[in-house]
Amino acid sequence: MTFKKINLTITGCLGRMGQQLIRSSKFNKNFKLVSLTENTKINKKINGIKLSLNNDEAFKKADVIIDFTVPKCTFQVLKIASKLRKKVIIGTTGFTKNEENLIKKFSKKIPILKSGNMSLGINLLMYLTEITSGSLGKKYLSKIHEVHHKYKKDYPSGTALMLGKGIAIGKDQDFYNLIGKKYKNKKHFPYGNKINFNSIRKGEIIGEHEVKFSNGKEVITLNHQAFDRALYSEGALVAASWLATKKPGLYSMRDLMNFNNG
Repeated sequence: MTFKKINLTITGCLGRMGQQLIRSSKFNKNFKLVSLTENTKINKKINGIKLSLNNDEAFKKADVIIDFTVPKCTFQVLKIASKLRKKVIIGTTGFTKNEENLIKKFSKKIPILKSGNMSLGINLLMYLTEITSGSLGKKYLSKIHEVHHKYKKDYPSGTALMLGKGIAIGKDQDFYNLIGKKYKNKKHFPYGNKINFNSIRKGEIIGEHEVKFSNGKEVITLNHQAFDRALYSEGALVAASWLATKKPGLYSMRDLMNFNNG
């Protein structure tokens, strides 16, 4: 019996995550890299594959497309993937509420796994954040602190927002109504009635996230530090393997990690 590899397309292949995904997929026997795309025409080859634009030709051989780009590019990918019935992993962050709803519509046609962070550890942190938020109740205020490399443009990070959603789920409230102030590069920032965020951009830091709960008498801290970008790309490849057998729908790393059955 011949083992069939999963044909993989990586969009945004020249970005930090795109490059890391290329490296990780090279050593993963479950995948065959069939195409690499960017949103501008670039005359270059990587691992013998000529870079192309996001189009039908680039995606036609793919079983799964992994997208770590920007929202505008992600919707370009989803339109083509939807037409060709291709499965999509979305690691892109920075979507608006309306864009999130549009992704849900696409998931009625094709399987999509979307996560602001592909790390198994971060997804465990989100689960613990939900439990903590639900257990502590309304007397405890919360805030989220995150640190990333100086090249990261969006803030708060997609992961910080994901953790904020975890707090909201625990409180059984709408996350968008709980978003508080968004600070940048502050040494100290306050708790508030809503969830306040602080984002630091410096050096080459891969990712640090900290969730704090306090009632003024005690502080509970949950945190995660990433030391190697490969943990995100390897998590994305685990997600791609899992999604390869799924029917249309919008999935998350929670589904992959079986938290939703708890």
